[in-house]
Amino acid sequence: MIRGIHHVAIHVRDMDRMIRFYREAFGFEPVDEGFTWQESPEIDEIIGVPGSSARNAMLEAGNCYLEMFQFVAPEPPPTQPLDPYHRGYTHFCVDATDIAAEVERLRGLGMTFERAHGPGKPVDFGIVKALYGRDPEGNLIEIQETAADCPFDARHLPKADLARGDA
Repeated sequence: MIRGIHHVAIHVRDMDRMIRFYREAFGFEPVDEGFTWQESPEIDEIIGVPGSSARNAMLEAGNCYLEMFQFVAPEPPPTQPLDPYHRGYTHFCVDATDIAAEVERLRGLGMTFERAHGPGKPVDFGIVKALYGRDPEGNLIEIQETAADCPFDARHLPKADLARGDA
């Protein structure tokens, strides 16, 4: 029986910077950040990457974990961050009680919300306001604020406000 999603993983270039960002931006706290590997046939088998070597950290906030990897081998190729229309996992979403205030706070921590036509602003769909932004390494993060009558309102989740730890 599957109980739910356990974690989302992000591959980063600068582990310390990104742990600091996710701690300050969303309240994630490291629960295990001392794990590194090299020449581990077991991990190579799990991830399907022969000769891998990386630093790993697991962070926790609210009702989810965020896992980070900083690979040393094989050396990651230079890539562009994913856009919303790319295939695969493109973003995760956090729910806010005041989206305008959170966007400004996150801008101060290094997130960008720029669009081709200027600064990005939340779009109001009535039951949800939403905006995509990018963390300091370019990964997409959606910020949303749901209305109480929204059928997928985050208040139905065990811990809705991850950045402040409110339940």
